[in-house]
Amino acid sequence: MRPRRAGPLLALGVGVLAAHLWLADGVLPPPLGADDAPRVRFEVAFVRELAPAAAVPPPPVVRPRPRVATLAASPVSPAASAASAAEALAPVAALPEPEPVEAESVLPLPDLPPLPEPAAGPAAATASDLAASASAEGFEWPPSTRLSYILTGNVRGPVEGQAKVEWLRQGTRYQVFLEASVGPSFAPLLTRRESSEGEITAQGLRPRRYDMAMDVIFRDTRRSTIFMDADSVRLPNGTELPRPPGLQDAVSQFVQLSWLFTTQPQRLRPGETIELSLALPRRVEPWFYDVVASETLYTSAGPVDTMHVRPRRAARAGDYTAEVWIAPALQYLPVRIVVRQDAETFIDLQIERLPEQAERGR
Repeated sequence: MRPRRAGPLLALGVGVLAAHLWLADGVLPPPLGADDAPRVRFEVAFVRELAPAAAVPPPPVVRPRPRVATLAASPVSPAASAASAAEALAPVAALPEPEPVEAESVLPLPDLPPLPEPAAGPAAATASDLAASASAEGFEWPPSTRLSYILTGNVRGPVEGQAKVEWLRQGTRYQVFLEASVGPSFAPLLTRRESSEGEITAQGLRPRRYDMAMDVIFRDTRRSTIFMDADSVRLPNGTELPRPPGLQDAVSQFVQLSWLFTTQPQRLRPGETIELSLALPRRVEPWFYDVVASETLYTSAGPVDTMHVRPRRAARAGDYTAEVWIAPALQYLPVRIVVRQDAETFIDLQIERLPEQAERGR
């Protein structure tokens, strides 16, 4: 019996995954040049676990008591007056004591203000529109944070692995690192790293650079970079395009969404739509995200109440979409991210433990 050629088949399977993982567009780009070396990562120590926001117990239910009529003075005898008063107060005495309402056991969504009246014009609110109207008084960016995920999915068969996202800040500068790998952590078959860095502004994040690196077994590392200057965007193939307002990249978009929903929680309601301009490896284009519904995720870290945010359009041929589940009780962080090519091809990241954070201000 002829032995199976496991090596080439494994390489083929990993190569297919490399083509589908995350928001890669088409074929892998050429290696970076010497002038495009990755930036130095901020040094941060994660020292504490983020506790879910404390639930605010709802007030006890108080049933309305019937109004007691005032007894007018009259020449009636004192005994008759007492009998009349007792008769009037009898319904009140018969009322049961109100019972307090217990808080739910899962991590609750904080109370949100009522939905605003619908305004005339386009249904979607752009990032710049939201930022201009955001009430960010007292808003403090979260300290450096690390989220760990369990990776599952299907790419011509089941895949498993691990992933992590790190949000790092240093003054008004930020870095976001995403690393996902397939296979055992000590010897992954594939590892994909993405990063974004730039400035923290009153309008949220302003990315300056996006990097991607792919390590696949039996292949050389592949890299690409997108540069985002004040007025232009340079794609990996050298094409330069105008920079639209509120531009984000494939990694910074998740942090920007968290910022938008933190500063404007009323936008995290089913039926709301957010528009972001994204710089992708081959183009710059607007993406619309719809807030779909509230969902409770039962994760390794426990049950978490979330809001499901999904791209308005489905993936097209050669295209990829990413949807996210935002947890208001965990600083509006994404506790689940799903990247899809179609119904059968997807990567699913779900939080493994509660987020880890640095000291405040770091």
